[in-house]
Amino acid sequence: MFTVQNLTKSYGLNTVFKNINFSLNQGERAALVGPNGCGKSTLMNIIAGFEKPESGQVITHPGDLQIGYLRQGIDFDPHETVGHYLNRFASNLEVAIKELEEVCDALSRRPDDPQLAEEYNRLVKAVNRAQEMEGARINILSGFQLLDVPQDTKIDTLSGGQKVRLGLAGILLEAPQVLLLDEPTNHLDIDMRVWLRDWVLSYDGGILLVSHDRAFLDAVIHKVIAFPPMEEGVREYPGNYTNYLDVREAEFQAAQQAYVDQQDEIKHLKKSARVVRDLAKPHKGGKADGKNTDGFSVGFFKDRGLETVKRAKNLEKRIAFLEGDGKLEKPAQTWDARMQFSDTPESGKIVLQLDRLVIGYDEVPLLPPFTQTVMAGQRVALVGPNAVGKTTLLKTLMAEIPPVDGSFSYGSGVSPGYLAQEQETLVPDQSVLETIQKNTELWDHTAARTFLHRFLFKGDEVFQLVETLSYGQRSRLMLALLVAHHCNLLLLDEPLNHLDLESQEAFETALSSFEGTILAIAHDQYFIDRFAQIIWRFQPEGVQAQLTDAMVELIMMDE
Repeated sequence: MFTVQNLTKSYGLNTVFKNINFSLNQGERAALVGPNGCGKSTLMNIIAGFEKPESGQVITHPGDLQIGYLRQGIDFDPHETVGHYLNRFASNLEVAIKELEEVCDALSRRPDDPQLAEEYNRLVKAVNRAQEMEGARINILSGFQLLDVPQDTKIDTLSGGQKVRLGLAGILLEAPQVLLLDEPTNHLDIDMRVWLRDWVLSYDGGILLVSHDRAFLDAVIHKVIAFPPMEEGVREYPGNYTNYLDVREAEFQAAQQAYVDQQDEIKHLKKSARVVRDLAKPHKGGKADGKNTDGFSVGFFKDRGLETVKRAKNLEKRIAFLEGDGKLEKPAQTWDARMQFSDTPESGKIVLQLDRLVIGYDEVPLLPPFTQTVMAGQRVALVGPNAVGKTTLLKTLMAEIPPVDGSFSYGSGVSPGYLAQEQETLVPDQSVLETIQKNTELWDHTAARTFLHRFLFKGDEVFQLVETLSYGQRSRLMLALLVAHHCNLLLLDEPLNHLDLESQEAFETALSSFEGTILAIAHDQYFIDRFAQIIWRFQPEGVQAQLTDAMVELIMMDE
């Protein structure tokens, strides 16, 4: 369906990627995999026609290939309504008919108006298109649970998950032949992820996607297109994401063994070359010494000495090759971020008390009153469908939104830290280094850069403005701020969103050793199973708390 040939992209002196080559065929579903900032979203933008490459080309088959593109962090007009947005892709039948009737009425009064005639022709086509798409529109909106959302709803009042679903719905209404999906599962609740998975599996076009949802990747893709560490270009691996990890691990082990074997060979050759060189040296009183033997022996042993020197030179040539053109670099397995929560201050036993708390906006409650107590060291996962109040609760706890009713209070010595879902707490025109220096106690230039290096901000990357960072890099920067603040209560709103899978693993490892208390909104079942002790299940009828199976087993073992 399309072929990428020798794509190279740079921003100024910064080369994002070089010599990218791969193809996507009809019915094929492929995942782009690589660290945050390696150029996955930039590559998607080039394929979709939103950016130009430095060199290379994208060839589509056919030439007028219809591409649907879900960009990461869709930039909605905050004043636009749901209905107006969807009508950009496929007109609402009722709206199109009403507009056509209005134009027909105007034409009856001004039949010779060329602009009205042109508008009439456009609306006739829109009505025909809307009639064709009405069934699909209903099915798509129903699948994304948007059918009951009033068409005049302002987009900026939607939850993060609803915005993603709206963006996906608009793209699917265009009936594209190829889909480019950049983090399609971000902000989607578990039920929506299941629906999207099933829809993707039923789609007969080609799909190129970026996702850090391991279960989703394993369920839907045919191959992985990976940006390898320390190399240019991409490599293709058939199978799903788990197959890719297995092959990559086998490749790493083979490369590691080859590197070790070469180092052993070099060590052995150097030792042999020293021995041979030593044998080639003439020794006073030896058989090649003319004072102790006849002329024949001198010539004979001198020739043998030359042969020995020749052997030594051959060994040294082999060493030079192995340390030069034939040198194997020590293999780099991954791009490890080194996150560690240290110096976590102690808090009282009761960390957070909710007393008949009612949350909502503009005095309109989202949920009935609920009462909960969070104890020190607990790991609480907030789960449930989009738009039921999970993010609203965290914003209320951070005093960004006042409670509608009831109250909450922190315990003794509690210092909360907040990781926002849509990264709105970052300042776009500050650099990475300025963000750390102005918001933490890391004022020293060298100390701040050393700290940022642990979060994979290397070299001149620390001088990049926040607005130029990828969404994954912004997530890493927010995590760096969280670690630097030494908080003992973490309020995390979908913390894995945008992080590459290696950074997810590093973050989960850091959380497992964190000595404080955590409330985290999560839709990744793999993360919930590994992290949570207690589940707060949000539903329109209220919040229900329950222990996880693993926590129940632990309590029973203690008893």
